[in-house]
Amino acid sequence: MADVLRSLNLLETLKESIEKNNISDIRDALEDMLISRINIAITGDRNAEKATFINSLRGLSQEDDGAACSPSSSASEELAVFPNPKHPDFRLWDLPSISSDASFEAEDYIERFKVTRYNAIIITFTERPSVNSVAVWREVRSLQKETVYFVLLASMKDTEKTLEAKKMASLEVLKVEGVPLPKVFLVQPSALEKLDFLKFLEAMRGDLPEIRSHALLLALPTFSNSMVTQKKDAFKALVWAAASLSGGVSAIPVPLVASMVDATVAVRILTKAQISLCLDDESLERLARQRGLNPARLKALRTCALSVEVSKSEVKRRLAEAEKDTSTATTRLVELAMPRHARSVSRSFTAMLQALNTAIDDMGADAEKVVAMVTREG
Repeated sequence: MADVLRSLNLLETLKESIEKNNISDIRDALEDMLISRINIAITGDRNAEKATFINSLRGLSQEDDGAACSPSSSASEELAVFPNPKHPDFRLWDLPSISSDASFEAEDYIERFKVTRYNAIIITFTERPSVNSVAVWREVRSLQKETVYFVLLASMKDTEKTLEAKKMASLEVLKVEGVPLPKVFLVQPSALEKLDFLKFLEAMRGDLPEIRSHALLLALPTFSNSMVTQKKDAFKALVWAAASLSGGVSAIPVPLVASMVDATVAVRILTKAQISLCLDDESLERLARQRGLNPARLKALRTCALSVEVSKSEVKRRLAEAEKDTSTATTRLVELAMPRHARSVSRSFTAMLQALNTAIDDMGADAEKVVAMVTREG
């Protein structure tokens, strides 16, 4: 429910900007979500678990080009940046370990590595958080930065029993150090669909501004049906924004432009959806390799043409069909949801919503089939 409300809030924010004719705000929001501009800092010991976590957040394994490796190839006191190969403006920053030395100063660490400039900060550990890492958390929070989290990374040798014991011990450390309402998220670095990662993602998205929250969601690999649903909702909000811009739903509609959506923008949105839902050939081949599956079996699950290839000709065909098929009742419902001054262009606006939302639903159905096979057999 929280994710549904978040998508509705995004849609209301976009509609409010349209009502005020803040077209530049809509354009900026659309662009930010399409390129997934977000930066996340990850601190903690540079070990195999941290490297695997960084790779999994980008949909990679250690064998892939550009993967984080263990031991790290960066000097111990250097920053290392790992852009997402599919979403290059989504960057993970590997911060040096927080020293356990008694002379450690949290303020110096935060200033040296500009910790507060990141959209979120993740403090990782494999046993329990150190006193100095808690000091960093406290200092970051004192600077009015809410998006800082403790994440316990599971190792290969851990069992359910040892993980529970580590989590309880970690919470105890945080309580002793005076952390109010302490939270520790338990994450399996090589399989994000397990343990607490989805709860962690929900918490982080709830703390981020709406646009950044959706940008993060769209850049992450898709490994659960709930993520497919959340991504579909986010893309439908994007479609509404694009229809508003391309269909002339501003306070000063542009003649003729309102009669048809800009297919180029539609192609960008659906291309982003294909990549975000991990339906492109490269993503499916990588996923099959990671989970020990035949890539041909995953590719065969795609029944929507746009899941295989997003072409302008297919997008235009769908738009033309929607223009012919849009019913009076559907148009009337959309009119009620639109700004009053824009209702004259409601037919083309409705056609775009119908065509692209249907396309996103079809691609989402393919993504759910891939997730089902991967989680069942991978």
